[in-house]
Amino acid sequence: MSGEALYERYKDALRRGHVASLRGRLEDALEAYAEAASIAPERSTPHASAGTALLRRKRPADALHRYAAALRLSARDEAALLGRAQALAALDRRPEAADAFDALAESRAAAGKLADAVDAARRGLELAEGRDRRRTLERLIDRLRASEPGEPGRIALEQALLVLEGRAVAPVAPGQVGSAGGRAPSTHGTPGALPDDDAPPIEVEPPAPIGDEPPAPEPPTAGAYRRALDRDLEPGVHAAALALLAEDALDAEDPEPALALLLDLAAAYRRDGHIDGALDACYLALSLGPDDTGLHLALVELYDERGWTALATEKLDLVAALVDLDGREDAIGRVAATRSDRG
Repeated sequence: MSGEALYERYKDALRRGHVASLRGRLEDALEAYAEAASIAPERSTPHASAGTALLRRKRPADALHRYAAALRLSARDEAALLGRAQALAALDRRPEAADAFDALAESRAAAGKLADAVDAARRGLELAEGRDRRRTLERLIDRLRASEPGEPGRIALEQALLVLEGRAVAPVAPGQVGSAGGRAPSTHGTPGALPDDDAPPIEVEPPAPIGDEPPAPEPPTAGAYRRALDRDLEPGVHAAALALLAEDALDAEDPEPALALLLDLAAAYRRDGHIDGALDACYLALSLGPDDTGLHLALVELYDERGWTALATEKLDLVAALVDLDGREDAIGRVAATRSDRG
């Protein structure tokens, strides 16, 4: 079999794993990731993705084995480094978890991801106080300050400074993503929402091709990009009115207009400063369009606005992996523009 055909089989298995995870089907996801690993045994991505799927199902001990396999293949696999740290924290192995967050901070800093590096170093210091760990966090804070960060970076700085001052930061539940803003989002019991423990796997970057792969398209030029929640709302439209329209579309079992109306509703809630309402509208929309790129990019925007920087980054990385595997140039461009917009 040619390298190109083998790579297509690998991509298909990964895609099925990602989609199964997005839809909460853990066993199907694990089976697909195992298939991808058998096709390309030198790749770390299937093992890291399987580990994250297990971690979100509150199986941190099983997840650790998958992350270890990923790190044996790629010592700087960011998804595996993050997952290993989270799994150790979930198992209350605090000194080991702190060391793992230190390694993650080092990797992120080397990659130029200063805000996320500060966040990881903060998590390490929260888990285990230490002079060297504190000094590392101080150095990363200085580097982030000098970079003139945007809003996500400023939130990371604020959270890190609270820890240095000995003040508590809102805790993150085991298995959830440590982020600059504290807790990962709750679905508040919304029908059709994706539960926290069935959240999609972390995918740091799409796998390099086994055979030849066409180059990725260039990001859109300035002015060609619209944010996912920049919706064309009628002047003066109220969120309550949009909610009624969305309910009617849901009752009529007409998914396409219902999805569009729920995104309009999310945009209206966000406009009115009700981020929780916007998140709930998006979570409900997941039951209608779990593969909709615009919907997932809307969640990235809302996570960033909430200060859940790491969670937004992981969501964006997963969406990037999915659209790259599918080869949808318009979606790839939207994801690239979102990444550029976040800075």
